[in-house]
Amino acid sequence: MMPLALVRLLHLASPTLPVGAYTYSQGLEWAVESGAVKDEAGALAWIGDCLQFGVAGFEAVYLAHMLAAWRCGDLARLAELDAEFLASRETVELRAETLQMGHSLARLLKDLEDFPASDLAGFETLSFPLAWSCAAARWDIPAEAAIAGYLWAWAENQVMAALKAVPLGQTAGQRLLLALGERLPGLARQAAAAPLEATHNFLPAFAIASSLHETQYTRIFRS
Repeated sequence: MMPLALVRLLHLASPTLPVGAYTYSQGLEWAVESGAVKDEAGALAWIGDCLQFGVAGFEAVYLAHMLAAWRCGDLARLAELDAEFLASRETVELRAETLQMGHSLARLLKDLEDFPASDLAGFETLSFPLAWSCAAARWDIPAEAAIAGYLWAWAENQVMAALKAVPLGQTAGQRLLLALGERLPGLARQAAAAPLEATHNFLPAFAIASSLHETQYTRIFRS
């Protein structure tokens, strides 16, 4: 990967990217409230399963196909992929999250002087993977590296949520990131080569946790 592409990937995967990712826990806060996650081992099991069986097995595959469509300028295919991804969101909370983050990133890219704002102008609503893949494609970030960066950003945000909600210490957070990070190269490689027909997103406990979090009485994360 060229040095500038690497820098752009670090930019997109940074927790300072102003899209509001830190305000969401994706059901993790409810899992803590219910007692399903109460320590470091529980957090690793929860986040690891969501990563492998949800984000990497579904969202990252759609991201890979969106990257390919951006690179060949197939806007019709992008609209189709985005509609399918939005339809896959199991709860109001998850749908609102991806739309809000997608809107925030699209607005940010529009304000950047060296980014062609017309790329996203034709989409009235767009998911976060669609906006993120647009930036990654325009900045010539290789697909497998882009997917690994996307998965890392998601995992880092979940670990930060666990630090606040469980709560856990900073050293525990770093152990979680080391353990999750070891899985990312293989998961990114699989997602980059997977057909859409191979996607899988069967996480009933995750969907239930997200749904219950929408009405959780006391919560620090957005719903």
